[in-house]
Amino acid sequence: MRRRTGLAMAGVAALAWGEWLNWRWSRTLVGRRGGASTAVVVLGYRNPQATANLINRWRVRAGIRSVAADGVHGTRVIFSGGATGDGATEAQLMSEYAELVLGFGGTVLLEDQSATTWENVTNVIPLLEDVDRIKIASQPAHALKARAYLWRQRPDLAARLVRADDYRPGEWIVVKPLLALYGLWTLRGLRGEGALGARDAGTVRSRSPWGSAPNPDRA
Repeated sequence: MRRRTGLAMAGVAALAWGEWLNWRWSRTLVGRRGGASTAVVVLGYRNPQATANLINRWRVRAGIRSVAADGVHGTRVIFSGGATGDGATEAQLMSEYAELVLGFGGTVLLEDQSATTWENVTNVIPLLEDVDRIKIASQPAHALKARAYLWRQRPDLAARLVRADDYRPGEWIVVKPLLALYGLWTLRGLRGEGALGARDAGTVRSRSPWGSAPNPDRA
């Protein structure tokens, strides 16, 4: 009985930890900037098949609901991701899912050359110059990594970052501990460089504290 209770408590603690860490990441390196125009950048994930995979479908939904928070007018969605096989690019597959399955009719731009998160950020910069607010939609740890890269590359644009709707309490709750572990692993380099503190930099930064060296890790 005690063992069963202990396992149950450990399970609850793991779920709560995963939920908290993903919540914290979703609120890191963003501000509360206002403005009339918004860009929502949706980052692609490896997609060698002919249709958007599970992860990319979820990222598209997170991106579209991030648009809904501001309204379609004045908001553009940028799907970013190159080809990982001989077929269509990640950006194209995500765009098709948004338009044909979700019925999204707003402004869509494609960035279809990127093979890494660093390249995602580099290649969408020309599409962000004229907007007031920038949202990056992905799993919270991955989106945080991309925001850190934008701080490295263009601090002036990073100052326009606001929170995307890519975290919701209870969503994917069973796998959030695994996502948290994977996130800690993918963010390890940023912590080592001082980009994130020991408690994962839960505070908003107003300017970039990082250098400009790229990180080629794939999304």
